[in-house]
Amino acid sequence: MNRELEYMFVQSARVWIPDAEEVWKSVELTKDYKNDDASLQLMLEDGTTIDHKLDPKTKNLPYLRNPDILVGENDLTALSYLHEPAVLHNLKVRFIDSKLIYTYCGIVLVAINPYETLPIYGTDIINAYSGQNMGDMDPHIFAVAEEAYKQMARDERNQSIIVSGESGAGKTVSAKYAMRYFATVSGSASEANVEEKVLASNPIMEAIGNAKTTRNDNSSRFGKYIEIGFDNRYRIIGANMRTYLLEKSRVVFQADEERNYHIFYQLCASANQPEFKNLRLSTANDFLYTRQGRSPVIEGVDDAKELCTTRHAFTLLGINESYQIGLFQVLAAILHLGNVEIKDRDSDSSLIAPNNRHLTAFCELVGVTYQDMSQWLCHRKLKTATETYIKPLPRLQATNARDALSKHIYAKLFNWIVEHVNKALVTNVKQHSFIGVLDIYGFETFEINSFEQFCINYANEKLQQQFNMHVFKLEQEEYMKEQIPWTLIDFYDNQPCINLIEAKMGILDLLDEECKMPKGSDDSWAQKLYNTHLKTCSLFEKPRMSNRAFIIQHFADKVEYQCEGFLEKNKDTVNEEQIHVLKASKFDLLVELFQDEEKATTPTGQVPGTGGRTRLSIKPDKGRDTSSKEHKKTVGCQFRNSLQMLMETLNATTPHYVRCIKPNDFKLAFSFDPKRAVQQLRACGVLETIRISAAGFPSRWTYQEFFSRYRVLMKQKDVLPDKKLTCRNVLEKLVQDQDKYQFGKTKIFFRAGQVAYLEKLRADKLRAACIRIQKTIRCWLARKKYLRQRSAAITIQRFTRGYQARCLVKFMRRTQAATVIQKYQRMCVERKRYRQKQAAALAMQTILRAYMARQKYQALLREHKAVIIQKHVRGWLARCWYKRCLEAIVYLQCCIRRMRAKRELKKLKIEARSVEHFKKLNKGMENKIMQLQRKIDEQNKDNRVISEKLVSLESSYASESERMRGELGRLRGVEEDAKNKANQVSSLLEELEKLRKELSVTQQEKKTIEDWAQKYRDEMEKMVSELKDQNGLLKKEKDDLNRMIQEQSQQMTEKMTRAIAQETQQLETDLNEERSRYQNLLTEHLRLEEKYDDLKEELAHSTNVSKPGHRRTDSTHSSNESEYTYNSEYAELEDGSRVGEDVTRGMDTSLTLKLQKRVTELEQEKQSLRNELENREEQFQRARARDDAQFRKARGAELEYESLKRQELESENKKLRHDLAEMRQSLLGGAAAGAGAPGSPAYKVLLDQLNASCEELEVRKEEVLILRSQLVSQKEAMHHKDEKETMTEPSVFAKDVNKLKDADELKQAYVGVKDTNRLLEQQLQAQRRTYDSEVESLRGELQNVKEENNRQQQLLAQNLQLPPEARIEASLQHEITRLTNENLDLMEQLEKQDRTIRKLKKQLKVYSKRIGEMGAGQAEGQTSPGQMVEEPIHPVNIPRREKDFQGMLEYKKEDEMKLVKNLILELKPRGVAVNLIPGLPAYILFMCLRHADYVNDDQKVRTLLTSTINSIKKILKKRGDDFETVSFWLANTCRFLHCLKQYSGDEAFMKHNTSRQNEHCLSNFDLAEYRQVISDLAIQIYQQLVKCMENILQPMIVSGMLEHETIQGVSGVKPTGLRKRTSSIADEGTYTLDSILRQLSAFHSTMCQHGTDPELIKQVVKQLFYIIGAVTLNNLLLRKDMCSWSKGMQIRYNVSQLEEWLRDKGLMNCGAKETLEPLIQAAQLLQVKKKTEEDAEAICSMCHALTTAQIVKVLNLYTPVNEFEERVSVAFIRTIQTRLRDRSESPQLLMDTKMIYPVTFPFSPSSLALETIQIPTSLNLSFLTRV
Repeated sequence: MNRELEYMFVQSARVWIPDAEEVWKSVELTKDYKNDDASLQLMLEDGTTIDHKLDPKTKNLPYLRNPDILVGENDLTALSYLHEPAVLHNLKVRFIDSKLIYTYCGIVLVAINPYETLPIYGTDIINAYSGQNMGDMDPHIFAVAEEAYKQMARDERNQSIIVSGESGAGKTVSAKYAMRYFATVSGSASEANVEEKVLASNPIMEAIGNAKTTRNDNSSRFGKYIEIGFDNRYRIIGANMRTYLLEKSRVVFQADEERNYHIFYQLCASANQPEFKNLRLSTANDFLYTRQGRSPVIEGVDDAKELCTTRHAFTLLGINESYQIGLFQVLAAILHLGNVEIKDRDSDSSLIAPNNRHLTAFCELVGVTYQDMSQWLCHRKLKTATETYIKPLPRLQATNARDALSKHIYAKLFNWIVEHVNKALVTNVKQHSFIGVLDIYGFETFEINSFEQFCINYANEKLQQQFNMHVFKLEQEEYMKEQIPWTLIDFYDNQPCINLIEAKMGILDLLDEECKMPKGSDDSWAQKLYNTHLKTCSLFEKPRMSNRAFIIQHFADKVEYQCEGFLEKNKDTVNEEQIHVLKASKFDLLVELFQDEEKATTPTGQVPGTGGRTRLSIKPDKGRDTSSKEHKKTVGCQFRNSLQMLMETLNATTPHYVRCIKPNDFKLAFSFDPKRAVQQLRACGVLETIRISAAGFPSRWTYQEFFSRYRVLMKQKDVLPDKKLTCRNVLEKLVQDQDKYQFGKTKIFFRAGQVAYLEKLRADKLRAACIRIQKTIRCWLARKKYLRQRSAAITIQRFTRGYQARCLVKFMRRTQAATVIQKYQRMCVERKRYRQKQAAALAMQTILRAYMARQKYQALLREHKAVIIQKHVRGWLARCWYKRCLEAIVYLQCCIRRMRAKRELKKLKIEARSVEHFKKLNKGMENKIMQLQRKIDEQNKDNRVISEKLVSLESSYASESERMRGELGRLRGVEEDAKNKANQVSSLLEELEKLRKELSVTQQEKKTIEDWAQKYRDEMEKMVSELKDQNGLLKKEKDDLNRMIQEQSQQMTEKMTRAIAQETQQLETDLNEERSRYQNLLTEHLRLEEKYDDLKEELAHSTNVSKPGHRRTDSTHSSNESEYTYNSEYAELEDGSRVGEDVTRGMDTSLTLKLQKRVTELEQEKQSLRNELENREEQFQRARARDDAQFRKARGAELEYESLKRQELESENKKLRHDLAEMRQSLLGGAAAGAGAPGSPAYKVLLDQLNASCEELEVRKEEVLILRSQLVSQKEAMHHKDEKETMTEPSVFAKDVNKLKDADELKQAYVGVKDTNRLLEQQLQAQRRTYDSEVESLRGELQNVKEENNRQQQLLAQNLQLPPEARIEASLQHEITRLTNENLDLMEQLEKQDRTIRKLKKQLKVYSKRIGEMGAGQAEGQTSPGQMVEEPIHPVNIPRREKDFQGMLEYKKEDEMKLVKNLILELKPRGVAVNLIPGLPAYILFMCLRHADYVNDDQKVRTLLTSTINSIKKILKKRGDDFETVSFWLANTCRFLHCLKQYSGDEAFMKHNTSRQNEHCLSNFDLAEYRQVISDLAIQIYQQLVKCMENILQPMIVSGMLEHETIQGVSGVKPTGLRKRTSSIADEGTYTLDSILRQLSAFHSTMCQHGTDPELIKQVVKQLFYIIGAVTLNNLLLRKDMCSWSKGMQIRYNVSQLEEWLRDKGLMNCGAKETLEPLIQAAQLLQVKKKTEEDAEAICSMCHALTTAQIVKVLNLYTPVNEFEERVSVAFIRTIQTRLRDRSESPQLLMDTKMIYPVTFPFSPSSLALETIQIPTSLNLSFLTRV
């Protein structure tokens, strides 16, 4: 021992010394300690040197400090030195530096209140702790709850969690989180959501039982024990609550800075709400009971919102609105009662003023009379044996009676609420086990301690005794289990203190006895205590300066109690007359509170009996006696009884302890006061646990851990094959004292301090080895440096000499080269001079010869032009003379003809009455009409010619228009001569003159425009010349600008590329989110469906009587509805379906309706999500197309693309025509084969008819187009006819005609002429409108040209004003805009063409379908029964029929059940995967479906698909945990889905088909909806597959990725604590990384054998790697022992092995590696340097896949394994937090291990031909017939 002490107490060793401020202070020895030294030379952390005197008697040395690698341990028992300073320092380091509030101390969880909300209680944390052993994860309240839950399920023993601590330590919060954990991991056994009700009880109990104190804003002022009940499947079924010692005095009095119970302030804050108007409440400062503490508001708490939460909890627990209002009414009455002012009448009596408004309000609220209540508040009834009289009360006593009544009412209300909460939490299901959560007050000591503190400390004495016994028992059991010799450990037993309080003649007995005395008082009771216990009990003391107090030595500390008030509080008396008044109330709720005194809870707040779960039936005649006996029990007696019941309950359960510590009294976040912490550690028993552990063997190592850790202390010869023997031999050499350790069966046990001694030996050995390594390396580095310098010097010399030689050679070469250059340069100068002279002579000759040639050419040209001018002038003069002669002759002819016509008219008038004349006239008229008609035809022909010339010759439009007008005038003149309508000539001439004027105006405008254009052209030429001048100056800038443009274009391209990539990524993210939401809804739908099926099965099993019946299934059910009709599809399950129907009839209607409603909502939401998904995909496609269009560089590329597109469409059209021709040929061939002879006449007739129909259809189309055009022209003609009547007949001519004899014939002739004239007029008007429209169009084009020109000028002017760079950018922008507009126009045209092509394709499909129907019908008609019978007879036909197999399977309707049974339900995946082709069941099902489609049997198609879907669901439900089954049916479901797509007939899915496969497409039914249903089924199977694989991998991940040492010797094992050594479940075998890789390979090979699509395998592997990474990272974040440098290396090696596996399988591009990025970065974070600012910057840039919370958590958890490593400083962590402050990310700490990536099923067509598939006999499908 002395040797070890001398070895440990050496220079630089660190020890602990007492300190008044910090309790313990760390110091360092500056001198080695010797045995005879009387003092120690120490140095403080600030450098101060002190001399520490040792006790000369005991020579006790200071406590040694643990090595740094043990500081911050999860378990205090893992410390080598177990003493108070080590415990305090370890808690402080974890709390302040690492922000860890939980620490184990053996079996105790120490929880320090952080006074800050921490993100460590989410659902992800609960899931992470669920199913984990207690020592495997970091300390947490969830770990304790999981241990209790696990032991309850494993040992079938009830559990208890005891949460204790002083006020403000966080007891209530810890208990609340424990209950939340149970509610989350277990769920409820019914639909009543019991777990929600259990959690809902917390807000209620906090509102009525919690208050603000000086130490805590939400302090529980009562104790409670909640039993959470579980059924045999360990699901929550209910709960029960027992309460203890409610602090009723708080109702009437609060100290400074404290509050009453929360519910009062919540009511006052909500007083303005309508339902609370009749309560007559106001602010809290207006009531005596809520303003005494002068702190009515809690910072950060909204009392009005808290009341809403409380009311919601009431509603959830079944307390309806009327009861809630009643409760609030009673609470408001208590507030009003406190404001009732009692005044002195005299010294012995008091009174209440009449019409006191508060008493009036109280009476109205509780339903009592004002007179009775005011009477008994100031008076008291006294009873004697003979008479009864009323005694007035002084004001002080009356006030106390009023306060006592308030406390009594509140206590009754509190008990009533607790009872109703228990009723709401009770259940009819049998309770199998329970977990109790005890939230009870800790040890309390104040300046003034009264009866409440006495009861609290009494309860803590009992709990501490139970705790000590349990710790001692566990310690001794461990020694016995390991079979090591042990002696009884001496520990503090507080039984004497408990006897002092509760034994016969103890403090409580004497108190009850004094309460029975007529004149008992606190002083007399104190004297009895002194006389009884002062001399007999050492734990009882009397204060020196007081005779009304006593001191008790508790296990934690001495406490002085003041006797004043003990008797009154123990009696807890209330005026009975006041109670009678309340019982007579008209308020039903108040009467209910006081109606059964014998059944109600006692004033202390606990429920008598068995925690309120058993209700005794009490007879009426015994009620009074029972009540009187109950009233005789004092508060102390009742509390002692309830405490005894509690201890019996705890002793019958397995306890788990949570000790809550309050770090400071000022509620500061993460502030640690050592004094307060030590007080609580002593009081809660943590240090006692440490003392018991230290008395034995606190440090325990397995032989393997010891060997791994201290292998460096062994020599090679000491290492034996038997590690146990090796450890024994080495330890005997290292530690001489045999009492310092013991060898157990599986572990080595060490005394306190021995591990630190071994660690020092190990550190010294490693330090010496490091020094030797450094010495060798430094020598090697120095020699290497010398050799490098020597080699460098030689190299420099060699290069210097070489350089000098090269310089000399270079000079010589240059001299020779200069001579040669001079020679050749002189020669070049002379040659250049000669060539210049020669070129000048040649140039002069060329110019002279060219000048002479030009002069000769000009003379010839002038002569030729003069001849042309003379020719044209002479021709013009001849034409003018001819026109004048012609006009004169015509005029003379007109005059002569007019004169002759007048003469002829006179003759006609004379001969008008003769018949012969009339006939001649008629004959002449007919000839005239025919002549006129011919003339009109000729005129029409000329008119058309003129119109064509008018359109074609735009420049000579004016002359042509004048000639047309002249011709029109001539025609009008002829018509006027025939009808004597000369008066119209003038009008026509006027109109002609008008047209001439318009034409002249137009010519003037044209001339003006030409002049302006000429002027503009001149200006532009001038401007162009100026620009050309400037062009020379800009050429130099052109290259720079081009370069800048290229750079800018490249930047813009990159920018646009990045923007497009970001937008594409965002769209893909949104699409994946929508897919994920949709697939999650599918999962929820499947879960509800399974739940519904389970309920049906349970009800079916529970129902014994069933009625026969038949359920009719509508054939028109949708595909989604068909998923629930599986049982109705099979005959053998008919009885089961009937039973299910009868059971369903007897089901709970509300539950069924709820499920149906939920299913309907999910269906609607699924449909909406599906639509939204389709819309998103369309938007994604449109956005991608739009982005592509924006990057087209030039219009030429666009035109080329369009031409290619048109060619492609044309080729596709040709292909479709070719397919149609092939279809006809195949139809012809198929018909010939079916009829038995090729070229059957029936089929030829059919084809001829089809061709004739197609030709007739084309003819009809053309006729329709012609008729439509004619109809449009007729409509226009009629419209113009109705608008304007262009011709009117002269009245004179009408009168003359009416005078003729044969008036009808003349009228007909006249009408004919008139119609002809009208037609001519219409044509003229049409031509005029055409002219006007053309003029307008020309004007519009001219205007557009002007605007474009102006815009170009403006743009040019703006560009000239801009700098060169901006000018080019603006021109580029303008060009881009123009090209974009043109592209949009072209895209619109392309879309129109696409729509036309789709329309034509649809028509072609319709025609193809009709051809198929006609061919099928004709084939059936041509096949005779005789032929069908004869075919099997001829053996020659058998090969031919096999050759013509169409890839279909036929089955009978009654065989459908057998098909599904053999192919799905009873199929063994292993045999099919090994022996048959992949996806064979899918192919068989599709071939059966093809036949049903071929025969056009919709019922058969529907039932087959429905049966297939439901059968797959059934087999997956039955064998859903079998990976092979799930993988097999996932592959077959996907293959079936791909077959439905491949043979659907859609062009998108037929691109990779062969011509034979295209012939096998479905022809009658569109199964798109069923494809969606099967896709949903595939998604469900995929999720089930992932879940199955996750369940298989889950136990391997943590062990293989974190715990197993893949690289041996890298990780050093640290000392572990008690929690790690006593995990509740023994190890079932250690998994390694090879186990994970083997399992992954098995998954991969199985899926490949099943024929799973490679893309789907990639998605599965990506999901598996995500699970591996997420689970590993989550465990790393929750395990402090795993956060070290060596563990980071292990993780990186393991990840590299996983990547190697991906490379071997060819899956590196599946995205699986990216899912491991957070884990990789976490491992890198463990290994990088963590000291400087540069390190922080590197960490921030490296860890982009980790959140800020995760980075900070890893840095906080980083723990050195060796002394050479350093912890991460708090300043460095704060630097990281500052740098990462701007990150926008989720605050969630853990990764979501339940997240499943949205799965997609890319279309994968099969090259397998259906006609080649053979059905093996092993499938028992002989009833299928190949077609």
